[in-house]
Amino acid sequence: MLPERQILELCSPDDRTGRYGFAAMSLLRYVTHPNVEIDPHVAVTDWSLSDVGRRRVKAMLRNPWIADIGQLVSSGETKARETAAMLAESAGLAVEVRPNTGETDRSATGFVPHERHEQLADRFFAAPADSAEGWETANAAQRRIVDAVADLLVDAAHDTVIVGHGAVGTLLMLHLTGEPIDRAHDQPGQGHYWTLDRTSGLLLHRWRAVEGDGP
Repeated sequence: MLPERQILELCSPDDRTGRYGFAAMSLLRYVTHPNVEIDPHVAVTDWSLSDVGRRRVKAMLRNPWIADIGQLVSSGETKARETAAMLAESAGLAVEVRPNTGETDRSATGFVPHERHEQLADRFFAAPADSAEGWETANAAQRRIVDAVADLLVDAAHDTVIVGHGAVGTLLMLHLTGEPIDRAHDQPGQGHYWTLDRTSGLLLHRWRAVEGDGP
C-alpha cells in the first residue's frame, strides 16, 4: 500500500469518483465549536457562541464540503448545538443530538480561570488514568466518545459531521490513529476540524481551522 502522504497527493479533495483507481471516499468530519461567550456565572455546558464564533461558523459554511454533508450529529452542549444548527440550516438537514459526545466532565471544579484550566488540562492528558481534581479521566472520556459514535466510524453512503469539543475530539482522533493520549495532538484553539476517510480508515488531516477550505 502507498504511504498515506502519497495517497493523499494522488487523490485531490474533490476526487470522489475513484478516477485514480481508488474507491470513492466516505468522509467523517469532527468539528469543534468556535469561540464562546465566557460567563463564570453560567455552567460551561450552557455557554453560547460569541459574535466572533458565529462569524467563524458563517465562514466555514463557504467550504465546498458543506454541500456533501448527509448526516449531522451534535453534542448536547449549547455551543455545539448552536454550531450544528447553523450547519444544518445551510445543508438542509436535521441535527441528531447525542449527549454522550459532550466534552470532558469538569463539573467537579466548575469554571476556573484560564491559567488554572490549562494546568488541569495538562494533567488530564499527561495522566490519562488519573482524575485532575475530580475531572473525568482521559481514559474514561475516550471510551465514552468512542462508544457514542461507534456506528458513525464505519463506511457509509453519505458524509457525516460530528460537532463537538476539543478534548474529546482529540481523544477520538487518537483512538482512530492508534496513538497514545498526549496533549501534543490537541486542537490549537476552538473552531477546528479533522477528517477521516471511513472507506480506507485513513485520517486525511489533523486539526485545521474551520474557515480553511480542504478535504
